[in-house]
Amino acid sequence: MIHLCRPAVYRRAVAIALLTMVIAFPTVVEAAASDVFEVRGVEVDVTAKTAAAAREQARAEGEAKAFRLLIERLTLPADRELLPELTRQEISSLVKDFSVAEEKASTVRYLASLDYTFKADKVRRLLIDSGVPYAATRSKPILVLPVYQSAGALILWDDPNPWRDAWAARPQWVGLVPTVVPLGDLADIADIGAQQAVEGDTSRLAALARRYGTGDTLVALAVQRNPAAAGPPGLEVSVGRYRAEGRVQTLVRTFRAREGESAEAVFERVVAAITGQMENDWKQENLLRFDRPSVAAVTVRIAVLGDWLAVRRRLDNVAVLQRVDLVLLSRDQARVNLYYAGTPRQLLVALEQADLSLAQEGAEWVLGLTSAVAPNES
Repeated sequence: MIHLCRPAVYRRAVAIALLTMVIAFPTVVEAAASDVFEVRGVEVDVTAKTAAAAREQARAEGEAKAFRLLIERLTLPADRELLPELTRQEISSLVKDFSVAEEKASTVRYLASLDYTFKADKVRRLLIDSGVPYAATRSKPILVLPVYQSAGALILWDDPNPWRDAWAARPQWVGLVPTVVPLGDLADIADIGAQQAVEGDTSRLAALARRYGTGDTLVALAVQRNPAAAGPPGLEVSVGRYRAEGRVQTLVRTFRAREGESAEAVFERVVAAITGQMENDWKQENLLRFDRPSVAAVTVRIAVLGDWLAVRRRLDNVAVLQRVDLVLLSRDQARVNLYYAGTPRQLLVALEQADLSLAQEGAEWVLGLTSAVAPNES
């Protein structure tokens, strides 16, 4: 591990400035796809004249639904209208493979949960050719602490907490910003309480995040409004997002229940609204445009061969990388060319999500594992 005397913020600013001077390089064949291009748990339910016909129709519908979910994951709503309407055969040509997680069938009906993996290079090419900017960098999971206030009492680990239930029901890997809700076991209870979470006790929040292996921590306080009124209550939501250096973002919104909407549906809608905004904010920061593809020459310091293998393994999951060329491998270092799309800042952010750091030491770029990587993970 490389330790630098410069403050992290200054080091990162220097890295961005230097990367900006890298000479542009033509776009080339892209690196292997990560699980960003996997869509899991696609539910289908089709009735037809025969079970075989229902199965065939369901799988076609599943492909179309999975592709739509993938495009929603990668792009912003305003850009999707630039994509052409694809035929069933064109969508099928983008599917790398699929598997059946669960299925049930009768003589005329077919129900299943399907998992799809799409061909990353072909999906990217479709988006590029259509002029659609997209984000393919998945953030580190965010740890969510859903604190619920009803009748003046703050609830985090105790039941009932319908706010926590709504967050726990959200699929963890649905988008580019995965969320994790703590188990609420004895270790969690000992780490932090509801009041401490709301007050933003950064040391306790950081300890909990380290134990779950997540990045930022989100404290989401939902206050029930008009609990005595007829019908489902409204919610006032205050969301604080914390990093190791402290709070970085605050959001306050009020949500009113719709006519005939159940309390459970209100919580579900509010969670979807908050996570949707997080997704769009993340995509705005990490949208890739391909007018300035670049190359960065970096050095990986090696104490043992495992150092290089650990870095190389993580590079496979950096979505902005189009190609990784090993130029030189010696006993104490590897010299590598990183071909990437997007801006220098986007490269640094994408590397950080894979627990990789890129810093300038003298005349060299030095790439290595971050301090967040445990020794047994390298």
